[in-house]
Amino acid sequence: MKGIRNKKAKEKKIDPVKAARKEKVCRLCNRYALPLQFLACCALYFLIEVMSRHSFLLAAQFASKRTKVFFYNAYLIFTTTLFVFLLRRRTFWRMFVFIAWAIFGAANGILLANRVTPLTGPDLGMMAEANGVIGKYFSRAQRMLALIGIIVLIVWLVKKFFTADKYQGKRNLKAAVPGVILGWVGLFVFTKWGLATGQLSSYFSNIANAYLDYGFPYSLSVTVFDTGINQPNNYSQKQVDAIIKAEGNLDESVESDNMPNVIIVQLESFFDPGRVRWLSFNKDPLPNWHALCKKYSSGLYTVPTVGAGTVNTEFETLTGMSLRYFGAGEYPYKGILRETTCESAATALSALGYTTHAIHDNTATFYGRKTVYSYLGFSSFTSEEYMDTQNDVNENGWMRDENLIGPITDALDSTGNRDFVFTVSVQPHGAYPTEYTIADPEITVAGTKDDGSNAAWEYYCNQIYEEDQFVADLIETLNKRDEPTVVLFYGDHLPTMGLSNTDMKDGSTIFQTNYLIWDNFGMEKKSKNIIAYRAFAELTKRLNIHEGTMFRFQQTMTKNENYLLDMQVLQYDMLYGRHYVYGGANPYSKSVLAMGVKPVTITGIQKVSSDGVYYVEGQNFTQSCRMAVNDEQVDTTFIDSTRLLIKGVQLKEGDWVNVQIRANSSSHAVLSTSNTLVYGYGRLAASSAVSENAVPSITGENEQ
Repeated sequence: MKGIRNKKAKEKKIDPVKAARKEKVCRLCNRYALPLQFLACCALYFLIEVMSRHSFLLAAQFASKRTKVFFYNAYLIFTTTLFVFLLRRRTFWRMFVFIAWAIFGAANGILLANRVTPLTGPDLGMMAEANGVIGKYFSRAQRMLALIGIIVLIVWLVKKFFTADKYQGKRNLKAAVPGVILGWVGLFVFTKWGLATGQLSSYFSNIANAYLDYGFPYSLSVTVFDTGINQPNNYSQKQVDAIIKAEGNLDESVESDNMPNVIIVQLESFFDPGRVRWLSFNKDPLPNWHALCKKYSSGLYTVPTVGAGTVNTEFETLTGMSLRYFGAGEYPYKGILRETTCESAATALSALGYTTHAIHDNTATFYGRKTVYSYLGFSSFTSEEYMDTQNDVNENGWMRDENLIGPITDALDSTGNRDFVFTVSVQPHGAYPTEYTIADPEITVAGTKDDGSNAAWEYYCNQIYEEDQFVADLIETLNKRDEPTVVLFYGDHLPTMGLSNTDMKDGSTIFQTNYLIWDNFGMEKKSKNIIAYRAFAELTKRLNIHEGTMFRFQQTMTKNENYLLDMQVLQYDMLYGRHYVYGGANPYSKSVLAMGVKPVTITGIQKVSSDGVYYVEGQNFTQSCRMAVNDEQVDTTFIDSTRLLIKGVQLKEGDWVNVQIRANSSSHAVLSTSNTLVYGYGRLAASSAVSENAVPSITGENEQ
């Protein structure tokens, strides 16, 4: 009875006037649902552009000057909402789609506040890597607020799913289904029209400018769906053979015991800040670099990216291939190089007896390098997890690159023959703080537009000042070795400082960093600008090395009138086609990638106390080592490279004990394991297990 009375009381509270008014509004909205939904999409899209451009005025200017493109993007969003007319929970699903687009727009705005490049399709597949750097961009409080916001949004959406108004009229699916199909056909037609008239473009030479010109929804869609390399016209065995024949006869690579070690060092966010027109310093931030440029080959290094996308410059340098033929914003490291092997600088030099090493003072899983380096043919990979200097970090938490010198020399010492060492640095990585964080800076700057920009530039210039010292110290270390050696240093991209071409001196662009080639055996000095995908071919040509399909092509065909078209044919054939250049079959197999060149080993275990505390003795321990007892991880404390402390476990005779090296990423995936001891027997039960085949299957972030 009480329930009945409450129900009647609620019914009495309903205002019949308001109810009638609401019903009238609902009928009106249902009658004009289609145009109203499109207007809502226009409003939503305008909000997205406001977030992307960080300005209401700039968004309004875009809508007025690029009106056709504005309405095209609004229509694109509109087509993603058309399915609601097939359902009864239309209100909820409209809200869901609108919120999803708003989240994408907000994420794009946040990214653009911290880097030059906008949100792209590959970013959506790199959430694991994002977890590894998000702490460098956002405070703990900001991350907690974001998490709380996500939880609240999910709870609210679940509630709305059950409480939002449902469409009460008769669903006319015979009209709705063809209408939805017609809407999507219209998008296809308008897209074709936009491309034909130049209102839109499927090729983004500058992805940041493309998003400004063509709008966020369209540009994001291009980066999501337009991937890989399109098959060239007339692609055939005959066409590939003609390209190879046109190269002419190259001399055989000169192989001898005196062939030099080849080292490539990719310097994070590195360029000469003296190239910025309005920037000045209390002293030269790159004194060693400038002195070396007077003695050795140097110049500008043209790269495919600005402010982010490190691995795309890395890809071009290692493979001799150009990113121009891939989809806009694409990362081969996130796509094709997870599916197929590819010839590279590593495979080319391996053919001449080189041992090939990769080194990076960041986590092995970042950009999936742990997987990709195997597909590129490297023999070993030393990531930060295999360095015991992980705690030596700068103000932003990135490892100082001076710590790379030890791993580089370790790689050279690990073999008795010539070595190829590819090194990726990290120290000058953003985000660059807009508050002063260095107590006593070596470099101070002037000429910036405001105090926040000044603080960011001061931080950056002090990082590359240390980077400059790292370059000098590495050269000094290598010079003391009695081995012929050549080193290519180059920057992967400009820092995220919002620079444009008009800010640069001497006609240089924001797609040009700086490079230097040092050697200790008297190579001729050449001052010239080079492109990333030609760099390795240029270097090896001077060493009389002519290995690798793309590198031979770059050495001989750059002046050919069909150079760019032929390069697309070869890239397609090698990565996506029928491998005509190899006789119909890819000759490269995935390498067994050793993690680190100094194996982690256990030599003994000493009991410290009866409450489960033990010392583990061994070699090459790092902060990433975790003890495992019978494959169960136990509480582990790093003491130094020869000792670990474990506690909270009672070892019994016959327990299997080893060390797992785990990724410093959110997945904490096992990268490799040490040898195994059987406790109480004092003997080795298994040999060192550092090969990929000997470790547990790696899933989650490590496979990203």
